[in-house]
Amino acid sequence: MTVQDIFNLSVSLTLAILCLAFFVTIFRIVRGPTLPDRILGLDMLVAIAIGFIAVLGIKTGYTLYVDVAIALGLVGFLATVAFARFVLSRGKTEDDILTEARMAASQARHEAKAARKAEQRSAAPANPAPKGGDQ
Repeated sequence: MTVQDIFNLSVSLTLAILCLAFFVTIFRIVRGPTLPDRILGLDMLVAIAIGFIAVLGIKTGYTLYVDVAIALGLVGFLATVAFARFVLSRGKTEDDILTEARMAASQARHEAKAARKAEQRSAAPANPAPKGGDQ
């Protein structure tokens, strides 16, 4: 096996792994339950695209691909920051709403428990009879 064969095999294996990562990321974007999951998926797609460009640049020896990968990295970073600011400007996320709902349910349980205790105290006799009989 020559060095060229090892090089071609490693490039093919790298492209196959990047394809697998690409499809797994697409699945996460489509299925992802929350908007932040989808944003992270898009950021991951940018990283995978940079990987594809880098591998193609290495395979072809064309150095302009490095400049394209750097530009894509900068644009991807700015897009992620813009999406993050959008999520923050929207206000509450789904996780925040779920946390507030859990806290409200917990507070309601505590209030119901306190009300039952107060009801039990008011139902008890005011002056219980002394034990041991009259002397």
